Amino acid sequence: MSLEQEIKLQVSQDEALSLECLDWLMALLEAPSERIHLLSTYYDTPNRDLQKFGAGLRLRQIGEQWLQTVKCTGKTERGLHQRKEWEHQLAGPEFDKALLNQTELAPLIEDAAIWNALSPLFTTEFERLVLPLRLTDGTRVEMAYDRGEVRAGDRQAIIHEIELELKAGEIKKVQQLADRLKAALPLQYSDISKAAQGYGLVQVYEK
Repeated sequence: MSLEQEIKLQVSQDEALSLECLDWLMALLEAPSERIHLLSTYYDTPNRDLQKFGAGLRLRQIGEQWLQTVKCTGKTERGLHQRKEWEHQLAGPEFDKALLNQTELAPLIEDAAIWNALSPLFTTEFERLVLPLRLTDGTRVEMAYDRGEVRAGDRQAIIHEIELELKAGEIKKVQQLADRLKAALPLQYSDISKAAQGYGLVQVYEK
């Protein structure tokens, strides 16, 4: 289990951002940036037992790699998301029940009625530009620039955002970085996670 701490910034324009134009940002790179394609499927029961429990469950594909992830709702304020996270690599696109039992979802996973009722609810698919940053005080941040969509049935919503995840150091330094990015780019703090965006889309779809 790890405590995920990240600041989310929503992009308030349709056009792609030109991050390479920010010389001060490029100077913070401690390794080359990387582009990856992410496809994630989120699961729940028809009764939304996981959502009511305050946790999310997804299966993510990155190339040939598969990951299962459990995240708790946690706390969110002014774009800062703090939540418990369990992430495990899988051999293929099937959940590892033994590993899920090591998470806070264990009581639900052990409930046969809930486990058997789990099914795909919505998906997210986006391109991610990953920028590993090292700030002047040594704080390490993984900056992710995501563009894509969330889909539920025949409904879609846009994903266009920046996430700044603390890897080592102080979260207040990440906040300072976020403030600087917000001053330079068309960004707004966002308290809405991709999962929350997906659940919102499902509610609209089912009405």
